Amino acid sequence: MVRVVGDNLEPQILTLREALTMADQLELDLVEISPQVNPPVCKVMDYQKFLYEQKKKQKEIKAKSAKVVVKEIRLGPHTDDHDFDFKVNHATKFLKEGCKVKVDVFFKGRMIVYKDQGELILLKFAQAVEEFGKPEQLPKLEGKRMIMILNPKK
Repeated sequence: MVRVVGDNLEPQILTLREALTMADQLELDLVEISPQVNPPVCKVMDYQKFLYEQKKKQKEIKAKSAKVVVKEIRLGPHTDDHDFDFKVNHATKFLKEGCKVKVDVFFKGRMIVYKDQGELILLKFAQAVEEFGKPEQLPKLEGKRMIMILNPKK
C-alpha cells in the first residue's frame, strides 16, 4: 500500500500495482517521495521534466554566485615610497571593484635576511588600504615570498 499524491489528484491510498496503473493511464511516472512514513508517499509526475527543472535551478544558482577574482601585487623588501603609493592605489582600485588582493614581498637571493622589513611593508600596506579592505590572513613566509591576502570591505 502507498499513499498517492500529485497535481490535479486527491491524495489516496492504493496498492502499488493500482498506483502504477494510474500513473501509466496519466502517461506520467510514479516517484517515491517519503519512504520512511507508513504508508510510503508516492507522487505522480513527469520525472524527466522534474530533473530538467532541477538542473535549470542549479545552473541559475551557479550563475548568480559571485566568482572571486584574486589580483596580485608584488613588492620588494626595499620598495620606495613612490612605488609603494603607486601599488597602494592599484590595490584600492582592485578592492573597490570587489576583488581580493594578494600582496607579496619577494626576496631575491640573500635579501631573505630582511624578513622583518618585508613584514613591516606588508603591515604598512594593510594599514594604507584599511578603509577599502581588511586582511584575511596576516603576513606569512612561504619559501622566498611573504604573502598577505586582503578582502574587500562590503
